[in-house]
Amino acid sequence: MARAVALYSAVDDLLTHYAVDVDAATLVRKETVRVPAKVQYAWRHPAQPCLYVSTSNGGPRVASDRNHVSAFAIGADGTLLPHGESKPLPGRAVHMCVDPAGRYILNGHNYPASGITVHRLASNGEIGEIVVQASAQDYGIYPHQVMVTPSGRTAVIVDRGNKAQGDKPEEPGALRTFGFEDGHLSAGGVVAPQGGYGFGPRHIAFHPSKPWLYASDERTNRLYMFRYGERGIEAAPAFTCPTLRQPELVRPRQIGGPIHVHPAGHCVYVANRADHTVADGEHKIFAGGENNIAVYGIDPESGEPTLIQHADTQSFHVRTFACDPGGRLLVTASIKALDERAGDHIRHVPAALSVFRIASDGRLEFCRKYEVETSGSQLQYWMGMVGLD
Repeated sequence: MARAVALYSAVDDLLTHYAVDVDAATLVRKETVRVPAKVQYAWRHPAQPCLYVSTSNGGPRVASDRNHVSAFAIGADGTLLPHGESKPLPGRAVHMCVDPAGRYILNGHNYPASGITVHRLASNGEIGEIVVQASAQDYGIYPHQVMVTPSGRTAVIVDRGNKAQGDKPEEPGALRTFGFEDGHLSAGGVVAPQGGYGFGPRHIAFHPSKPWLYASDERTNRLYMFRYGERGIEAAPAFTCPTLRQPELVRPRQIGGPIHVHPAGHCVYVANRADHTVADGEHKIFAGGENNIAVYGIDPESGEPTLIQHADTQSFHVRTFACDPGGRLLVTASIKALDERAGDHIRHVPAALSVFRIASDGRLEFCRKYEVETSGSQLQYWMGMVGLD
């Protein structure tokens, strides 16, 4: 019998549960819970039926004074219930994860200062106390993700850096590793090809069975594959690929996005996202760009990714997407609504959840789209799918 699956979509401080019918490729909206502030990211415990949610009343480069990480128990039907007390964070968390053993939560921060906050997890999944770090580390210029390697012994900061703007020169990006033992971080290594210039990684994903790390580059719209081991990540990528359908045509705000390896490890997915607008009479309309999922087959011997498809999301700016644990469905979440010109009229395109069926070779077949209401400045900032025990 197929494992039951729940999807959670966050619009500001509202987290909505959808029941997923994997066979029919459909979503049914269920209940909504309110969390302490706007959802930034969430992560399921690797063994316990718990979802951890990091929230903030700030945003990218926006000051915040209400930042927390909270635990929710996941019911057998996917319902979320508060699980223990929320814990304060020193600033907005741009990303968070749980280590593979389920003993710690790591939150990554990039404003007003870069850093990692570590909390212990109790055996029942409740959030414990913060782990005070013995020494300060160099967490980089602009972290955008924190991850723990499958061994559980290394933490990785994905430091995007910043592109040159006006008189401000480019700030280089890097992958920064740290020893991770008993919740404590120690100095590790820095991987920055070409000194990190022209290297703007946003997210990484690990292959489920091989020592291969795949990274999406936000600033240059590329996919990298790095080999890694106990001594760290290799200094240069083994393979580099463009993510765009038309890599020679890069419009304003055409940026790389999230990345996920299929649970079976035979393909990898990267989101291309764009939301630049121009004036059209009294309206602001989409100015063009690619909003799709780039699909790559993975060579089982070398790990080399080979582009096999671009699947249009039929929406704008996919900030998050997810595969179901069985690897049969992929769902994308667009961050907001936009208007676009369609012939002689302006068409309003709401934020949405776009559902794709995954073929045996990893290719995506669009099934349907569900509109998600985002009024005013609201954003669909995170979405994920979890298996129900």
